[in-house]
Amino acid sequence: MAKMIINGQEIQAKAGATVLEEARNLKVEIPTLCYHKDLSSFGACRLCTVEIKVKGKWQLAASCQTEAVEGLEVRTDSDKVRESRKLAAELLYYRYPQTAAVREIAAKLGVAVGEPTIDSRDCILCGLCTRTCHEIVGVNALSFKDRGLARDIAEPAIDFNPAACIGCGSCAYVCPTGFVRMEAVDGKRIIWDKVFKMASCEVCGRYFAPVEQLEYISRTTGVPVSRLMTCVSCR
Repeated sequence: MAKMIINGQEIQAKAGATVLEEARNLKVEIPTLCYHKDLSSFGACRLCTVEIKVKGKWQLAASCQTEAVEGLEVRTDSDKVRESRKLAAELLYYRYPQTAAVREIAAKLGVAVGEPTIDSRDCILCGLCTRTCHEIVGVNALSFKDRGLARDIAEPAIDFNPAACIGCGSCAYVCPTGFVRMEAVDGKRIIWDKVFKMASCEVCGRYFAPVEQLEYISRTTGVPVSRLMTCVSCR
């Protein structure tokens, strides 16, 4: 446990927790588009900025990547914090003006948002899909392409490895903008332009999971595929 202060309130923070997590435990609203409680912090959107006191001086920091340590002081709603979050939202809105998730959070942070002309579902490079694929699913079918200081002139993007994808749909579930789409058509699932054959439950006949996902579960757990051919409702 670590004793720290958030907005003048002294708390006992859990070991290894972040400022964002502890602030939300206090019901303090901090916006974010790239954070998920079950994934590692990424700090891509910069919307979760707070002020922290370091060696007697206040400075801005991403709350999702700042550890809640002993003696830390935090301000979540100062003028500098609001200005920083608004600037981050303005930059996102400038790049993705038609994307609903961006428009919504930008408006909440005081950005003047015009009427959309189309329903766009842009990838905002939040990294939620890549982290989910790597950290939760464990297949590494998604990764960043051309991201970082050494990248070339090309715009960063998500690189998809169809050979590794098992069609679980976790990336579509966590995507905040709807860029990752998953469709179900005639016993098949389509995601990232790859078509997966769906397995039907041996009891009720309902399609419930891609065959490749069940095969992956079988390989990693040692459970025969034949024992996985029943949906959750019929087990």
